[in-house]
Amino acid sequence: MSNFCSRLQKIADVPAGEYRWITVAHPDGINGVELVLEPSAFPPAKTYQKSLFDAGIPAALFVTKDIDAEFKMLQSRDVKFRSEPIKADNLKLVVFEDTCGNLIQLIQLSEQ
Repeated sequence: MSNFCSRLQKIADVPAGEYRWITVAHPDGINGVELVLEPSAFPPAKTYQKSLFDAGIPAALFVTKDIDAEFKMLQSRDVKFRSEPIKADNLKLVVFEDTCGNLIQLIQLSEQ
């Protein structure tokens, strides 16, 4: 499942005052599951986001069928990774920065 991030499709884009309610979904994902893109202008949200980032805790996690292909594709686009993909028990994972102050984790479950 190469190019995961580039295949995200906008589902909703609704004006909400000075902001917009935006959601995205992957075409191969579970029907009805969407990711909300949340603004960080609200001071408590900004504090929470920075605390997660500083602690090294990803704000979101995505599952992929081919983490190595995703890693190479994102790396070719100058995405900043915290490490190379790592094997851990029955999965492989990698964490990257999203340029908005969040850490995002990709995981690939082992075929059983």
